[in-house]
Parts: sequence; structure tokens; C-alpha cells
Amino acid sequence: MNIIKDLEQRGLVQQFTDEEGLKQHLTDNVVTLYCGFDPTADSLHIGHLVPALMLKRFQQAGHRPIALIGGGTGMIGDPSGRTDERQLNDEKTVDYFSQQIEKQLAQILSFDDSNNGARARNNKEWLGSLTLIEFLRDTGKHFGINYMLAKDSVQSRLENGISFTEFTYMILQSYDFMNLFDKENCTLQIGGSDQWGNITAGMELIRRTRKEGEEAKVFGLTVPLITKADGTKFGKTAGGAVWLDKKKTSPYEFYQFWINTDDRDVIKFLKYFTFLTMEEIDALEIALKEAPEKREAHIKLAEEVTSMVHGEKALLQAKRITEALFSGDVKQLNGEEIKQGFKDVPSTDITLDSQTLVDLLVEAKIAASKRQAREDIQNGAIYVNGERNQQLDYQLMDKDLIDGAFTIVRRGKKKYFLLNITK
Repeated sequence: MNIIKDLEQRGLVQQFTDEEGLKQHLTDNVVTLYCGFDPTADSLHIGHLVPALMLKRFQQAGHRPIALIGGGTGMIGDPSGRTDERQLNDEKTVDYFSQQIEKQLAQILSFDDSNNGARARNNKEWLGSLTLIEFLRDTGKHFGINYMLAKDSVQSRLENGISFTEFTYMILQSYDFMNLFDKENCTLQIGGSDQWGNITAGMELIRRTRKEGEEAKVFGLTVPLITKADGTKFGKTAGGAVWLDKKKTSPYEFYQFWINTDDRDVIKFLKYFTFLTMEEIDALEIALKEAPEKREAHIKLAEEVTSMVHGEKALLQAKRITEALFSGDVKQLNGEEIKQGFKDVPSTDITLDSQTLVDLLVEAKIAASKRQAREDIQNGAIYVNGERNQQLDYQLMDKDLIDGAFTIVRRGKKKYFLLNITK
């Protein structure tokens, strides 16, 4: 299938420049394209997945993607889509962030020596060596102030104020496109819809700097910004952003984010974030309508994205934790899975000694008093590692320690508590 047709069916195209010309260009050539990722943190978040997966879709269609890490532009800050100026990081921090982001992109794209193997580039390579005079004379002269002021990324910031530093971001991104056009024969830039002004500015710079009579076929394509049906920002939870780094968002938390997708969003997200065929997605849409309680579409979405980002082993681990919490049988989990699944429950450090279960419940603040603890135990409301325990004088033993370090106490049906045990 034609790559553009597939993207349109998935709702992944917001704007093109020269639609027919781009379609023909992609049909006739192995096209080199790029998308930029500024290192504003030590990890990408799921908001970055759509453009990263766009590069992968083009790669699977036979084209050659470049993942451009903004080690240079990341020192400046992109004003697009923001109401205030970014906090600028120092060079050492940006370099570290750049390295981490490149590693994450390597998990999604195929970096190899094939004809369409992906490449990672860092714009610090060329922006870092530019002198101010050279930049202003050779590049800045092609940008009229009125032209720049008319761009949405600048226009939206004029009321609250925009620094000269961020004002120049458009020129730097344009320089990136020009440099990749010259050095890599890169003819297509993709990005979020908030990047449209920067992309078209880069195309204009390339055209202005070509020799007279030389044709420069360059194109731009943007994807829509993702919105959720309930009006909340995509990629945000009560705990903050959903990161691709498993140390910041565990595979279990990542899996849970996707499986808890709103019914109104799940089919759209299957189109955006998976490589399932449209026929497979259509079948899941029918299943969602006919048997919504089975949540087949949600499970498939969570499986596909978690496996792609974290690997099959992490997916199986996330599913084991999910099943254990649903059934209450937490004994099957290992220490690492306990840390993931019970990251946000109340936890207490406990020394394994001769105290009774009643005393332990009070110490861990599971019960407010010994009287309450005794009532809970006698009423069958206390579970130790998933098993009901009604012995008032019970004392924890080695067999109650998962991986020799954890015990899970549940009060009632859903109130979990994690005990970190030392002997």
C-alpha cells in the first residue's frame, strides 16, 4: 500500500506541502526523511511516540529515516506549543539527555547498513561550530522579520513575550533541514502540527540558497496533535508524564496506561500507535461494539505498544503483575514485579521479629488500633500474600517473604500494603 494512503486511513496526516508531488516523490524514490527530537529530559515520553513511529512506518515502506537529536537546538528551546519559555539546561546535561534519547530511538527504529537503515544525527555537530557572524550573514539574511512574526509558533507567544533566543529557533531548525538536504539528500521533514511553521521555513531556506536554476524538491508533512475524548492531555496521568524509560515509568505502569484507555479513544490509538493492519483494527472495533466487557481492543493496544517499547519479556511481566493483582494471588510474583506492581501503595519497613500479626498491622498503619486489627483479622479482612489469615497470634516467617524481602498485606478487597522486611 502507498505509505500516504495508509497514513491517511489511520488519521495520521494533518498537513502536506504539495500532496501530489510528495506522493509521486515517494513512489519514484527511496526518500530520506527526518524528524527532530529535542533533548529536554533524559527520556522521551509517549507524546513522542507518534513521530517516532512515523519514521518507522516510512522505514517499513522502504524509505530511509533520520532521527535528528537536537543537541544544538536543545540548548535554545523551541517556542512551539508553549506559553512560556523553557528552562535552559547546561551543555553537559543536554549531551547526557541526547545520548539517552538516541538509545530509546534505537529500540524503535532499525539502525543498520541496509539501503533504508535509519541513522541518528545530532545537530550539535553543525550548529555547535557555527560562528555568529557566519550564521547571521549566510542564513539569517534569508529570514524577514515579518515572515517570522506571521508563524504560529511565534505569533502565539507575542502576548506573553518571546526572547530573541527562542525567536531564532525557527532559523536553526531551518538550517538543520538545509544541512541534511545538502549532506544526506534529505527531502522530507515530518513533525507534529505545531512544527508546520518551522518545517515550511526550512523548505523556503533550501529554495532560497539553491543555485539559480537548480530545482530543490523538498516536502513537509505534519501529524495531528493527539487529544483524548475526555478533554485531558494525552500522555499525562495523576503521577505525571508516561515515559519510555522503564526507570521512570515501569513496564507495568506503561501497560496499565494503555489498557485503561477510554473506549472512545482505543480504536484511534490502535491506528496511531500500532502496526496492525486496518482489517485487524476494524475487527477489533466490531469486537468492542459487540462485547465491550472483553476489552479485546484495549488488551491488544497495551500488548502491542508495551512489547514494542519494552520488549516481550517486559510485556509478559506486566501481564503477570496485572493478573496477580486481579486474582489476589501475589505469591507468584518475584521481587522486581512486586516493586513495579506495588510502587504506589503504602509501604513500611518492618523487622522480622516476634511481634504478632495484630502488632504488625498497627505498626504498618494498616489498622488504627489493636482493637481494629483484631476485628479485621477475626472478620477475615486480612490477607497475607493473597491468603486470608485469621490467626491473632500469627507471626511472619521466612515463607511469608517474597524474594526474602517483601510481604504483601491486603485489607478488604482492594487496600494493599507493602512491607519491606529486614531480618
